[in-house]
Amino acid sequence: MQGCLWRCIRVMASLAILGFFIRENKSARVEHNTSLSEKEKIIRQLAQEQISSEIKNHLKYFTKMQKSSRVLQHANYTFLAGTSLQGRWLLTVGISSVQRTTGSYLLDTLKSLFQASTEQDLEYMLVLVLLSDTDPEWLNQTVANISGLFLPHIESGRLAVVHGLLGGSLAKSVNHTSPCEALYSRQKTSSALLMNFASNLSDYFLLLGDNVRCAPRFVSDIYWAVLAWEELPWVTLDFSSMKISGKVFHTRDLPRLTAFLLLFPMDVPTHLLLSEFSLLLSQNVPIHFSSSIFYHMGSYSEFEDTCFPVGQDKDLGEPDNPVGTVFTDMFSFWNTIPQYAYILNDDCLWVLNPEKGNYLLVVLDKPQKVIRVAVWTGSAQTKLNYLQQGQILLGYDPMDYPKRCAHYSLVGPLVRGQLDQMVFYEEDSVMEISCIKLLVTASHDFPIKIVQIRVWTEGEEEEN
Repeated sequence: MQGCLWRCIRVMASLAILGFFIRENKSARVEHNTSLSEKEKIIRQLAQEQISSEIKNHLKYFTKMQKSSRVLQHANYTFLAGTSLQGRWLLTVGISSVQRTTGSYLLDTLKSLFQASTEQDLEYMLVLVLLSDTDPEWLNQTVANISGLFLPHIESGRLAVVHGLLGGSLAKSVNHTSPCEALYSRQKTSSALLMNFASNLSDYFLLLGDNVRCAPRFVSDIYWAVLAWEELPWVTLDFSSMKISGKVFHTRDLPRLTAFLLLFPMDVPTHLLLSEFSLLLSQNVPIHFSSSIFYHMGSYSEFEDTCFPVGQDKDLGEPDNPVGTVFTDMFSFWNTIPQYAYILNDDCLWVLNPEKGNYLLVVLDKPQKVIRVAVWTGSAQTKLNYLQQGQILLGYDPMDYPKRCAHYSLVGPLVRGQLDQMVFYEEDSVMEISCIKLLVTASHDFPIKIVQIRVWTEGEEEEN
């Protein structure tokens, strides 16, 4: 017990030292005639490299830390709209907001959120808004605006507005050396307060900013995704290219996440820590769905746009399925052949009653760096004949007899018969793929229509 405590102290000390080095890197002068944006890019890269290195060194110690952090034991919360929350939801949508001189998009975000949700969606969802400003006039006006527009949702218990402030030593003001550091500190405080409050309200937690537009039926998309991933290990699911918004967590992980955020100096960017948190709990690569369902809205200020660069979906163009041979151990019919599932045209493959363990395997002629993969099954019109339970795996170390790969890594499960995900690679791992495998993970007593496997690769010029 004493040895474990000493290791935890060493972790805390190491993280504090790391924060010092990050601040040193931020204040160091970058020589040569580089632009301001290039300097900021270098600083962010140095900070992320420092954080990544230190986190990996302390992974086995961090996972043994107690789940409930005492860092927020002095936090103060007050209900501003809504009453004490009863019951447990599937999903808490958490939004934090503070006063800004340029106005707010909070009301527009809430409008988009509720307009994108059906009555059925709302039954599974709690919207939690946390205001973390100390100006009473702004707080009263914001609550009045929210109540005026969304009173039915407040009265039904689907929307709650809470005021939260840190107590104790963490509430003391800090002298920041740059506008970005002040914004990072404010964002991290708000996020920690929000997640701390939400840690027992639902099964899953969705983090959103107060300037986000939501795609229609986003709750349904999240529901089916977490259902498909239910039996698989994951920490964070990314439903947006934005750095903060659109991330879904297990609420059971929120106490650890808030403890992790507050272990670091308050001016360390939140998005860097969120991206590294998954590593601590052994999710080694991001799980990023290719089609975003949350989008950035508006612009607050030049400072915020600089400090929080908006991530956007990269246009990868059309798929470029590299040349390969397709094999399957499933019984095909209606004069369809396995290759039809990989050719980029209107042909498709029909297979009869696939059983658990059956597969469709694409063996590439040459290893490729795959950056995105998509699979379509079933009929778009009837919503029938789709593969209800299956996974996509990428293989490397090709073998000749029989044609296959020696090792595979999971991309993800099919969600309602489809998959469309970006592909990420672990550090120092093989980045050239030789096999793409569609694996049936449960027996089906009906025929399956495999419409198409689509692959995007990164060419040598793009990689360089």
